[in-house]
Amino acid sequence: MGEEKKQQEVPVKRLERNLKYEGNILNIYEDVVEVNGHKAYWDFIHHDGAAAVVPVTADGKLLMVRQYRNALDRYTLELPAGKLDEPGEPKINCAYRELEEETGFRTEHMEYLISVNTTVAFCDEAIDIFVARDLIPSHQHLDEDEEINVEAWEVSDLEELIYSGKITDGKTIAGILAYARKYCR
Repeated sequence: MGEEKKQQEVPVKRLERNLKYEGNILNIYEDVVEVNGHKAYWDFIHHDGAAAVVPVTADGKLLMVRQYRNALDRYTLELPAGKLDEPGEPKINCAYRELEEETGFRTEHMEYLISVNTTVAFCDEAIDIFVARDLIPSHQHLDEDEEINVEAWEVSDLEELIYSGKITDGKTIAGILAYARKYCR
């Protein structure tokens, strides 16, 4: 199978990577590539990475955050998450920080659940998702430009929101469904 897979792969060679925009959380590049002897221009977005958390309350509900997302021009219901503070920061450290910053709860132990690449066609963002139990009340540490409401939800209700198209955030869908499959069946 591995040999068969290799033969099916299209040979791609990157010739150049040119920075077109440098932003607060991402950099946008134009890549010049050679595919089967033909030159092509592909967009590439670099993101340093992020972590997300499935916070589980003592009664089995999941803490979710509701916040405004400019790209969608609406409020979304998501797992708490955030970007790494610096490239190479351990994602579990980011998860501990984001849990407390966004929900006002902390934990002494995180368990790795799953990793996702959010948009493989043009972006290298990778998010590790962790499960947090034994939540300890603390307080939110929101950034000046954040307004986040914390809500406790039953897993089955969140699954309904996913399957009805009301939750569309990829990391949230992956985290909830992976958690449900691993712990609720």
